[in-house]
Amino acid sequence: MRAGNLPAYVWPPTAERSPRLRIDVRLRDAERRAALARDVRRGLTATPRTLPPKYFYDAAGSELFEQITRLPEYYPTRAERSILDVRGASLMNLLRPDEVVEIGAGTCTKIRPLLRAVPGVGRFVPVDVDQQTMIQAGEALVRAFPDLRVHGLVGDFERHLRYVPAPEGRRIVAFFGSTIGNLDARARRRFLRDVRALLAAGDSLVLGVDLMKDPGMLHAAYDDAKGITAAFNRNVLRVLNRELAADFDPRAFRHVARVNEREQRVEMHLVAERAHRVRVHALGLTLRFDAGDGIWTESSYKFTRDGVVAMLAAAGLRLDRWLTDRDDLFALVTATPA
Repeated sequence: MRAGNLPAYVWPPTAERSPRLRIDVRLRDAERRAALARDVRRGLTATPRTLPPKYFYDAAGSELFEQITRLPEYYPTRAERSILDVRGASLMNLLRPDEVVEIGAGTCTKIRPLLRAVPGVGRFVPVDVDQQTMIQAGEALVRAFPDLRVHGLVGDFERHLRYVPAPEGRRIVAFFGSTIGNLDARARRRFLRDVRALLAAGDSLVLGVDLMKDPGMLHAAYDDAKGITAAFNRNVLRVLNRELAADFDPRAFRHVARVNEREQRVEMHLVAERAHRVRVHALGLTLRFDAGDGIWTESSYKFTRDGVVAMLAAAGLRLDRWLTDRDDLFALVTATPA
């Protein structure tokens, strides 16, 4: 391994290292804060003002999102889980991977039934941004699966996929939840090309995609009656207050979800209820909001089969299988190198 490819930090330290659990940390707190500062300065001084949705997910934001996935209005998690429950085991037995790389693995709950379906999987490689969550999930996995090795990567999937460890046999790369819908077209193409670089002949990508559907159903999924999504959206302001010494008042902004049918996406915004000023002290930045001024916090793109085929082809991938839930709300697709 070249010096430039050495991990920035390996957990646990050598003296304590388990032969079945290793985590390479490519995204340290200082780098994460520096990236946050760059993104916030660029986004909040742009027109329109924007913030990347990845900053929703501190501990509080992750818990709020878990609550969202259990709401009656929020269908994507249930629909994807139904596909995995019905088709996941047969899919894994068909693909017969030696290892699974899961991008955006979080607490690693979705992968467990798939690992049970194919006991021959020797290594699991979770990729996510939070080191503590990965440590806890990795420790739980090696206890639950005595023959499994876990080699995690703490990093940003838009920047650090090149540090995924070298393959050990036939590989599946999994990206669940239609998280790919949070990327615009250019970022999706760049991300999928990075994924393509992880795949050899005989390897597969397993990708979850939310499908375009009735605008009313989409709007309800992103603006629930209990206001959990609103709290989730406002939480990004609390992240900025904590990390960048900002003085946002989350109560001064209302959550707005809009369905943009032409662009096939749901947009989330925070809209100022009144004129006020915000100071981001760590950046030396003063922001003035008039009533009605907004911050665009998320775009969640929705897909069609033809669109997915074209998206994959642009990255050098070929659609192999298209699996949907019984209501055709969500698709789980497999793709291989073209």
